[in-house]
Amino acid sequence: MDFPKQIYFVGAGGIGMANLVRYALSRGTRVAGYDRTPSPLTDALQKEGAALVFEDDTALIPADFRSAEDTLVVYTPAVGDDNAILSFFRQGGFEVIKRARLLGIITLHSKGICVAGSHGKTTTSSMIANIMRRSERGVNAFLGGILRNVNSNLVLSDKAEYSVVEADEYDRSFHQLSPEIAVITSCDPDHLDIYGNEENYLEAFRIFTSLIRPGGALIMHTGLKLRPDVEEGVKIYTYSAGMDGDWHAENIRYGVGTLYFTLAGPDGVRIEDIELGVPVEINIDNAVAAAAASLLAGATPQEVKKGLQDFKGAKRRFEIYLDGKEGTPVLIDDYAHSPNEVKASISSVKKLYPGRKISVIFQPHLYTRTRDFAPEFADALSTADEVIVPEIYPAREMPIPGVDSNLILKDVKCENKKYCERKDLLNLIKNSNFEVLMTLGAADLDRALPDIREVLLQKSAKLD
Repeated sequence: MDFPKQIYFVGAGGIGMANLVRYALSRGTRVAGYDRTPSPLTDALQKEGAALVFEDDTALIPADFRSAEDTLVVYTPAVGDDNAILSFFRQGGFEVIKRARLLGIITLHSKGICVAGSHGKTTTSSMIANIMRRSERGVNAFLGGILRNVNSNLVLSDKAEYSVVEADEYDRSFHQLSPEIAVITSCDPDHLDIYGNEENYLEAFRIFTSLIRPGGALIMHTGLKLRPDVEEGVKIYTYSAGMDGDWHAENIRYGVGTLYFTLAGPDGVRIEDIELGVPVEINIDNAVAAAAASLLAGATPQEVKKGLQDFKGAKRRFEIYLDGKEGTPVLIDDYAHSPNEVKASISSVKKLYPGRKISVIFQPHLYTRTRDFAPEFADALSTADEVIVPEIYPAREMPIPGVDSNLILKDVKCENKKYCERKDLLNLIKNSNFEVLMTLGAADLDRALPDIREVLLQKSAKLD
C-alpha cells in the first residue's frame, strides 16, 4: 500500500500510539502531533524525529500540516471530543481516523498474530515478539508496552510475513483487525463505561473471533465465558498453566529466582525445561500462549525456548527496580489494573518471596472502573499484608459523586491499610519499613519509581 507522506497524531504519547509514530518515522513519513503531557516516551519520539507539542492550541499545528490534501490525522479514543486540535482537523475536512484503523491497514497486508484480553495481552504479545524476532522468520510487532529486550514498543523486520499486534478491546478497536492467529488471554468484564454490561463485552470478543481468516487459528484460555464464532476451517485451541488445555504446562519447578516448565501441545508437541526469563507464576499462562502462537507461526522449538529464556519483560509488567540483594527491600512495579490481575500479581510475588511482608501501593484508575469493581478490588488487595491507596487517577474521566478511593479501601480486610495522597507518598515511604513493596495499577505511579527507589536505597544505606 502507499503509506501516507505525513501524519498528525492526536494523543501521540500514548503507548499504543507511539509504536505507530515510530513505524511512520521508519517509513520516512513526516510526523507531528499533540499530547497532553510530556513523558520519557514523548522525549524519545521527539529525538527520533516527531514534532510534538503539549498544549491544546491550534496555533501550534505546523504550517505544513494544515493542508487536508497532504495530511492524514490519527487519534486515540482517549482524546476527548472537546480537544481543540482534533476539532480543527475534523472541521477542516481532513481524513481523521482512529489509531486502530491505521493499525488495521498496516496489518491487513501481513499475517497478523493478534493478542486480545482484559489482562495478559501486553506480556503475551511481547513474548511472541521476542521469540519471533530471534527466529528465522522475523516479525513486525506493535506492542502495548516497551519490550525491554529492544527498549521499544515496535519491532521491525524487512523479511517478516507475520505481524504481532496487541488487540485492544477498548472502544471495540480490535474489530479493525483481521488475524491469522488470534490469542485471547482473558475476558473479565472491563471498560463498562463503553460496554455497559458483561454481555456486551463478551459480544465484542465474539465478533473479534469472527474476524479470524479462514484457515487461521484461535488460541483461547480455558474457562472463559466466551463462545467463539469462527469461520469454517479456523482451528480452535485452548491453553492454560494447568493440565486442562490443548496447550499446557507440565512439571513446573521453582528454584532460587528461577522457574522451569515443560510445554505440552497437540500432536505430541513437547518442549522440555523451558526457563522463564521473568520467573513469576502468572507468566506461565502467558508463556504457554506465546509458545503455541509462535510454533503455529513457524518458529522452531529451540527458538521458542531461547525467546522465553532471554525475555526481559515489558516495562511496567513485573518490572523489578530493586531485587532485595545487599540489604535493600524488593521493589516491583506492575501494571495490574483489574481485580484478577491484582490478585494474581500479589500471589506471584508471595511465591517468589515466601515469608516476607508484602506491601502494596495501588492507585485506582478511572472513576467508572472503581465504581464498577470496588468490592472485587478490595478482595484482591486483602491478600497483601499492607495496603496503601492514593486518590483515583482520573485519566479521561470527570469525577463521579460518591466514588473515591475509600470505596475500595473500606472493604480491604488486612489490618494495616491506609489512604495517602499521591503527593505525600514519598514522605510516607521515608517513614516506613518495607520488605517487599509493590506499586500496582494503570495510573502514573511509574513516574515516581526512580524517587521511590532512591528513598529505599538511602534508607538501606543508613541502616548499614
